[in-house]
Amino acid sequence: MAFKMISQVVNGVKGGVSGTLKGSADIGSASIKVVKDLTISTVKGAGDLIEAGIHVPASIINGAISGVSELGVTVVQSVKGIVNGAIQGATESGIKEQEAVKGTVAQAILSAKELGLNVADVAVEAVKGAVNGVKQVGGDSVSATKNAIIAAMEAAQEVGDETLTSVKGALHGSVDGAKDILDEIKK
Repeated sequence: MAFKMISQVVNGVKGGVSGTLKGSADIGSASIKVVKDLTISTVKGAGDLIEAGIHVPASIINGAISGVSELGVTVVQSVKGIVNGAIQGATESGIKEQEAVKGTVAQAILSAKELGLNVADVAVEAVKGAVNGVKQVGGDSVSATKNAIIAAMEAAQEVGDETLTSVKGALHGSVDGAKDILDEIKK
């Protein structure tokens, strides 16, 4: 039952994102509102999956990234807005901030791998999008940064050691506060 529901969420969001954003001049900015609205409506209809809060944001990201990839635009540049919108919609719908961050960032990385995108670049954009989304809803951006980096590292490790090394390097050089968080994780 849960797998069928997740599959329906992914496919519904994919169609909603590609249909709504088709022809949009600024997909990055437009994706924030579209994904936020789709997340809110999806969470309202998800019922049983709300208890497993991490699955809904992850499914939203999977569908949104797939939808954007169908538009023939650079997906990496859209990831920040997609993650931002998913986090805003998820937290406004009652999903815990930490679960929303973990689900969205990890799935962005796994989706990047599936689509053959530069995983390190996607990781940076996903972490930045997560932090921006949390800021927009008045959450703790320091905690969001740490949770997003940890989620990115865990997802990169699932992909492989080489990916983990490139993600770590990209985050270290591109995300404010990442150096200290990565040093803390190492301990």
